[in-house]
Amino acid sequence: MKFVLFYHSLISDWNHGNAHFLRGIATELLQRGHRVEVYEPTDGWSLQNLRAERLPGSLMGFFEAYPQLLSRFYNVDDIDIGAVLADADVVIVHEWNDPALVKKIGRHRARSGHYVLLFHDTHHRAVTDPESIARYDLEHYDGVLAFGKVLRDIYLDRGWASRAWTWHEAADTRVFRPMPREPDEGDLIWIGNWGDDERTRELKEFLIDPVKTLKLRTRIYGVRYPARALDVLSDAGIEYGGWLPNYEVPRMFARFKVTVHIPRRPYRRALPGIPTIRPFEALACGIPLVSAPWDDVEGLFTPGRDFLVARTRHEMEEAVAAVLRDRKFAQSLAAQGRATILRRHTCAHRIDELLDICRELRLSRSAEHKSRKEPAVT
Repeated sequence: MKFVLFYHSLISDWNHGNAHFLRGIATELLQRGHRVEVYEPTDGWSLQNLRAERLPGSLMGFFEAYPQLLSRFYNVDDIDIGAVLADADVVIVHEWNDPALVKKIGRHRARSGHYVLLFHDTHHRAVTDPESIARYDLEHYDGVLAFGKVLRDIYLDRGWASRAWTWHEAADTRVFRPMPREPDEGDLIWIGNWGDDERTRELKEFLIDPVKTLKLRTRIYGVRYPARALDVLSDAGIEYGGWLPNYEVPRMFARFKVTVHIPRRPYRRALPGIPTIRPFEALACGIPLVSAPWDDVEGLFTPGRDFLVARTRHEMEEAVAAVLRDRKFAQSLAAQGRATILRRHTCAHRIDELLDICRELRLSRSAEHKSRKEPAVT
């Protein structure tokens, strides 16, 4: 089948976590023999910011890490949707697209009707900025792929979609895997962006203060750290590494002994059950993980076995210290977490789920078409 994917960016993961999952599912589809075309806007903010930072090798590194992936650039006013989708079998449009493009593709689907059309939501805006989501015209879409059950239910309850499925993100285990024989560079590593004060308090409580108390050798990678944040890190003795391309993350995890997961407040409070992609990737790399509180209402993991959960600063200090003190315990925790990823949460699992959804829609459409053609019984 031919899959046509409209996303914010494939090439840039600068403050754009969805690029991680997109790369994984595109790679998995190609490996299974499907055709894949990915489209991203010429003026996407993630790629613009990456270029503005002028980081050496930032773009070439992507092409070296993913030689099989290619992005096609478009302008929403000029793109010829008819030509792009002429032979498409499945089309997925991500929620970071221009509403005009979302509507244009929906209208084409209404006229042509030959492909499955899905909308993909991997953000908290449905809760924090519902007006922005309500602007999307999904009338002619077959349904919504939501990266958590609570988000799926929002689309259905508010009438934004007639069909919706839970489609969690997952780890691309071709990239995210244990990397042995890396040099030891510290105790704790955290990879994440500062961003919009959505977890400033949580970062202090579950990362910065524990690191300072335990006097850990710590490094943080990410973007959008203001000067005041860098001062806080410096005061705690934390090294700041700046932007790290996501395909380099496994190598960095292998140089540290433990990492932490600190959910953003909108996910923890309004969208329980959605951990974002970072824990999937960390567990896939085989590094012990300690998480700040989040409610795994969908049973994705087994907290306490796949990773440790700390409800307070004191519990975070105790959990991290236990992992650092007992290497056998740390190895057991990491092995259990990775085993859960391999059993349930890889991009291969998500493609299986996607193909099942597409089959369900095609069967439903075929049944509807047959019922319309059959003469009424009198």
